[in-house]
Amino acid sequence: MSQIIDTPKPPYYAVIFTSKKIDEDKGYSKMADRMVELASQQDGFLGVESAREDLGITVSYWKDEKSIINWKANLEHQSAQKIGKELWYKQYKVRIAKVERDYEF
Repeated sequence: MSQIIDTPKPPYYAVIFTSKKIDEDKGYSKMADRMVELASQQDGFLGVESAREDLGITVSYWKDEKSIINWKANLEHQSAQKIGKELWYKQYKVRIAKVERDYEF
């Protein structure tokens, strides 16, 4: 993703996924695209923004906590998480935050 997405008026939730990848792709790009496609089909999904250099940051936006829990429980997403631990990531961290306000230029 290379654009800033529109989100509804707060409050809503952000899942912030920060990662350090190993150097080889090993199917990562294809799976990342699939996860965006799959997440966009989930109830409560509002959008995603992502950037990757040495440190990758992906922020997905959700209507509520229930939507996030349902996304985490998605079996295809769980499979991708398992593969990520085995093949793609040196390290990652997930943070979930409630967005109370936002503004833009």
